[in-house]
Amino acid sequence: MSYRFSWDVVAESLPQIGAGIVGTIELASISIVAGIAIGVAGVVLRFGPSAVLRRLVKVYVEVMRNTPMLVQLYFIFYGLPILGVRLNSFVTALVALSIYCGAYVVEILRAGVEGVGRGQVDAARALGLAESAVFGRVVLPQAFRASLPALGGQVIVMVKLSSLASVIGAMELTYVVVDIVATTYRSFELYAVAGLVYLVMTLIVSGIFRALELRMRAH
Repeated sequence: MSYRFSWDVVAESLPQIGAGIVGTIELASISIVAGIAIGVAGVVLRFGPSAVLRRLVKVYVEVMRNTPMLVQLYFIFYGLPILGVRLNSFVTALVALSIYCGAYVVEILRAGVEGVGRGQVDAARALGLAESAVFGRVVLPQAFRASLPALGGQVIVMVKLSSLASVIGAMELTYVVVDIVATTYRSFELYAVAGLVYLVMTLIVSGIFRALELRMRAH
């Protein structure tokens, strides 16, 4: 059986695919930044003085890490409207991806914080730094440096998970490609192009984080 690859359908679909790529980059980048911010706030509370907040952070992390991302997406999009909370598809995807990412960032940074040497913490306290300054100026920067490889891996995961937003109609690459396939029936070409685009994006992210790691090691 022979199959003739159609470059024409790929060329004709480039404007739509380009728009989908922009949507994916926008969705992934915003959710990653928001997720890292959530993760930083979470790890601060995780090591904070309040036992109640520490417990809430633990519950949040366990719930988000042990339930499927797709279920969380459906819950926000289809479940919350019953309670009167209605979000459009893009905002729903953004919220779902952000809180999912945040839970993993909390755990990544927690491991980094616990890996900081006790002697450095004691030395900072001996210099008269307040506990907040010890954590913010001594512990957290070192935790970020130690956690950079894991954070890079999480960013790559989030870029790929952004494709799940297509199931609720959010404008991104997978949604656009599925829509084009439904009208052209050229699934091989279009899904191959989509896979290649995701590969390029993740390789770029991997390269950026590898360069950051090398730069930090040099300093």
